[in-house]
Amino acid sequence: MSSPTVISIKDRIEQLWRAVSAGDEHAATTAVFETLDDGIPAERVLLDLVAAVQRRVGEEWAANRMTVTQEHAATAINDRAVSALSYRCTARTTQSRGRVVVACVDGEWHGLPARILAEVLKLRGWKVDYLGAQVPPGHLITHIHQTGPDAVALSSSIATRLPTAHAAITAVQATNTPVLVGGAAFGTLGQYARLLGADAWAPDAAAAADRLERGPLPDPQPAHQPIDDLPHLADQEYTMVARTRSQLVRTVMGGLEERFPAMRDYTAVQRQHTAEDIAHIVDFLATALYVGDTTLFTGFLTWTSAVLTARRVPARSLIPALDVLGEELKDFPRAVDMLTRATDHLTGTRSVNASDSRNRG
Repeated sequence: MSSPTVISIKDRIEQLWRAVSAGDEHAATTAVFETLDDGIPAERVLLDLVAAVQRRVGEEWAANRMTVTQEHAATAINDRAVSALSYRCTARTTQSRGRVVVACVDGEWHGLPARILAEVLKLRGWKVDYLGAQVPPGHLITHIHQTGPDAVALSSSIATRLPTAHAAITAVQATNTPVLVGGAAFGTLGQYARLLGADAWAPDAAAAADRLERGPLPDPQPAHQPIDDLPHLADQEYTMVARTRSQLVRTVMGGLEERFPAMRDYTAVQRQHTAEDIAHIVDFLATALYVGDTTLFTGFLTWTSAVLTARRVPARSLIPALDVLGEELKDFPRAVDMLTRATDHLTGTRSVNASDSRNRG
């Protein structure tokens, strides 16, 4: 009798990818169950199969090979596959380690990374309250008071949610509950987690579970305000840019028509997409001002250039947009410096910024 064929995890990734691409929930669940039947532990199925396919969904959208609707549909299928795995596997696990609340920060709609963390923790024996995406701080605090968890795990994938994440971190810590954070928003090395005063950071679900297993998180900071962590917020630049977001977008749109004539021939849909891109630029500038890190802004613009190129939109259109924005924010030195450095980054040049000029004078 011949031995059964062993299918590699790479082949299973392709199987699940085909299923989510086609919006086939049954095929997706079959791929997950067959991987479990291959002898792959449930945690590895979550991390090496489902998470890998979800990363590919994001990459395909960025490369313009998948529409927003297709991305949402694929993510929904992946989420239901996780539900099927959970029903099959976690019911057999004794939950005796302690209690953890897992939630996404308010405004963060990418719930799947947090969902995967919740399932990994359940598989390792934790009692988990998974609150889902976009959890308002008030609701989170109410739940903490009602349940008394050992820790709260906050997830955020989009860096523009960092100010909201900071507010959530400090609010949770005020209940004397430690906070572990994770997700792309907090930086590849967790630099923004440390900056915002989180009690722990993990690069992925397995690392988060490992950290909780090593012992209790450190006692949280005493009650404090965000400005205690980020004294530069006293200059109000972040607040002013965030508050005038809509006005800034309108002004940049008007300025672009003068400086980028091709925009005058844009369709209504193209204009809408341009306005959305400018709004993202303003949001990331505001967030960079909040954390005091220019590289957050330049990194976003590099990614945006690639996305625009994939959509056959000239990436050079970013330069006049930054110019108009700089003119509008001329009275805000940190913002001007960030915009100057961002332009230099995109063009490969280096101009003298305001602080350099003062130092040489």
